[in-house]
Amino acid sequence: MARLSREFYNRDTVEVSQRLLGKCLVRVLDGRLLAGRITETEAYVGRCDKACHAYNYRKTERTSTLFGPPGHAYIYLIYGMYHCLNFVTEPEGEPAAVLIRALEPIAGTDVMLRLRYGDRPLTAYRRKNFLNGPGKICKGLSLSRAENGLDLTGGTLFVCESPADIGRPCPALPGERMRAGPRIGVDYAEEARDFPWRFWLEKEDA
Repeated sequence: MARLSREFYNRDTVEVSQRLLGKCLVRVLDGRLLAGRITETEAYVGRCDKACHAYNYRKTERTSTLFGPPGHAYIYLIYGMYHCLNFVTEPEGEPAAVLIRALEPIAGTDVMLRLRYGDRPLTAYRRKNFLNGPGKICKGLSLSRAENGLDLTGGTLFVCESPADIGRPCPALPGERMRAGPRIGVDYAEEARDFPWRFWLEKEDA
């Protein structure tokens, strides 16, 4: 099964954040294939970014994964209840990563819905807000700190160029454009709060 190589992640973090848009994130869980198209990302760069956990090369037990080789998952817990999935980027020793903020479901939707909502009725609101946030993605893919450090070139969690790479038809998508703006929830980060390092896909007629 085709997947992005380590070289893809071993480059400028902002570029990786942009290039991930439209690609297919895959999670293999108990033999089931769960997958979604990446539609929103954020870049975090430790050497210059006060919103990054490893700003100014601050290394702790939690951030040690950020200093490792590119192409690994960095998963952390926020507010004591939500996990966030990031992809480590740039050469080893340079703490940087891309946060995955939103997905469009492609495969294993029934499993992801059950992981997100349990037995609760699937309302229009819940379907619309299914995977449109970092914590929602991790819950839908059953990712937690236990998966921190996973190799993204392995067989458990990885990214493909398109749904066709996992044997799924490519959806007929309307025209899209990439948009950029400030990241969400980083008002504490002084000048870094205004970095236009959030990227998302938007329908051309939106």
